[in-house]
Amino acid sequence: MSDSTPTPRERLAHQLAEAVAEALRSDLARRERALLVVSGGSTPVPFFHALAAMALPWSRIDVTLADERWVAETADDSNARLVREHLLRGAATEARFVPLTSEAATPEEGAAEVGRRIAELSWPASVVILGMGGDGHTASLFPDSRELELALSTDEPVVAVRTPSQPQPRITLSADRLHQAYRHYLHITGEEKRAVLGRALAGDDTRSLPIRAFLASPLSIHWAP
Repeated sequence: MSDSTPTPRERLAHQLAEAVAEALRSDLARRERALLVVSGGSTPVPFFHALAAMALPWSRIDVTLADERWVAETADDSNARLVREHLLRGAATEARFVPLTSEAATPEEGAAEVGRRIAELSWPASVVILGMGGDGHTASLFPDSRELELALSTDEPVVAVRTPSQPQPRITLSADRLHQAYRHYLHITGEEKRAVLGRALAGDDTRSLPIRAFLASPLSIHWAP
């Protein structure tokens, strides 16, 4: 086997990038601007690289995040840093990136400002790309979060989140805001997450597996081993 042969995850990333690029082109044919909502973590990095290489009118594309840790954008675990380093490169630097943090000390203090910033974007989003953790969370909708019920029910754009299983406070787009999109893609890898998704599809308790909040709507699932 040649060293240049793409892995299944690399093929998946490229296929997802092609689908997202085509969706953005389609929407930009009838709208002045298009909005792309992405998720953080290690899984989307190959997808970011593939999408950044796509020929798109990047200056007409807004990019924001599904959720973020309330840390400086220069922090190693900042999703904004991840996007800037892996997606907003080459021609894609012309995209307008809208982060989910502010100068406020806490997400509770900063949520109103961030919410106004997010509400001004060109909703519905063209694409929302969700990830999923081994506990069934997506965005920062964690099963052990005190704010989960609020995040699932509010019509506010963002929610400040405190989660015992996570070291940093977070901010997340609400489920209502995440639902405001023409297309939803779930991007996951590995057998463990496939098993979690199988359990989610077999039940309806959103509190135990928050990804279920998005399974009743059209959702394109992109998985590789």
